[in-house]
Amino acid sequence: MMPTIQIDPKVKAICPDLSLLCLQAEVEVVKEHPVLWQTIDQTCEKLRAQYQQEALAKRPNIQSARLGYKALGKEPSRYRLSAEALLRRVLNGKGLYKVCNVVDILNLISIKTGYSIGGYDADQIQGSICLGHGQKAEDYAAIGRGTLNIENLPVCRDELGAFGNPTSDSERTMVKSDTQNFLMIFFHFGKKNDFEELIELTSELLQRFAQAKNIQHQIID
Repeated sequence: MMPTIQIDPKVKAICPDLSLLCLQAEVEVVKEHPVLWQTIDQTCEKLRAQYQQEALAKRPNIQSARLGYKALGKEPSRYRLSAEALLRRVLNGKGLYKVCNVVDILNLISIKTGYSIGGYDADQIQGSICLGHGQKAEDYAAIGRGTLNIENLPVCRDELGAFGNPTSDSERTMVKSDTQNFLMIFFHFGKKNDFEELIELTSELLQRFAQAKNIQHQIID
């Protein structure tokens, strides 16, 4: 069952257009899916032909999220949104990181849409989730980054504390080889969303490349 999820009213007051698409599914995690990587490589090639580095910040979902970071008091050029960081990597010819099929699917969707997406082992989340505001001098162990200062970032918390944000998620709730229940949170800061298309795209990719079943979703605004 998907956990209860809400947005802290204080964050909503600062970012009134902020909304979340949350999607959870039972999945089978494998280290690498060759057909999925053919799709990823083709997408990266198209994006390199379509975009220049300087145009990334103007993509609607990235631009609105950068404005949200500034409103909350965080510098988006120093603490880059994960979607922007992934796209910069793609345009530099480095491609995406190879992690596992479900994380690779998440990263593919992120570069296609410009959404920063949190990806979590849902069984490691305790109780309900609230998207709040990083506190003064607060940090956590981020995946592949070491200690990350999350002060003023929009931060997902459960009963054990902070575990995710649009820059980098925590090691505590990261996807591992034995993950069975995968939770994705799409962070949307703009006025107009395309959640219906996202649900369709994400469900199709998870079913095709991760044998997903019992797919659930909810929209929080």
